Amino acid sequence: MQNDLSTTVETRQRLEAQLSENELVKKEFAQLTSDNTVYKLIGPVLVRQDQAEAKSNVDKRLDFIRGDIKRVEALLKDIDEKSEKKKTEIVEIQAALQQQSAAVAA
Repeated sequence: MQNDLSTTVETRQRLEAQLSENELVKKEFAQLTSDNTVYKLIGPVLVRQDQAEAKSNVDKRLDFIRGDIKRVEALLKDIDEKSEKKKTEIVEIQAALQQQSAAVAA
């Protein structure tokens, strides 16, 4: 469970970084005029891209990332609930063992 939690937290951090990066790109796009040229990096080459298409792609990417973040947060909540349940079970088992040990000692 700890490994799952660690992996999921790392995934969420990566998604948050991607979200921040794409929000910065969106802010930059908001400052463009119709005279500005937008390029997209495809491999080692910069290819001219339509501004409207680029803005649309960034908006779609932001929606996708936000959806992924919601999914990961739900997963984190589920892992946390399972972890708490296991902790409770362990405490109950430990208490039962202590009672048995005390009964045997008496």
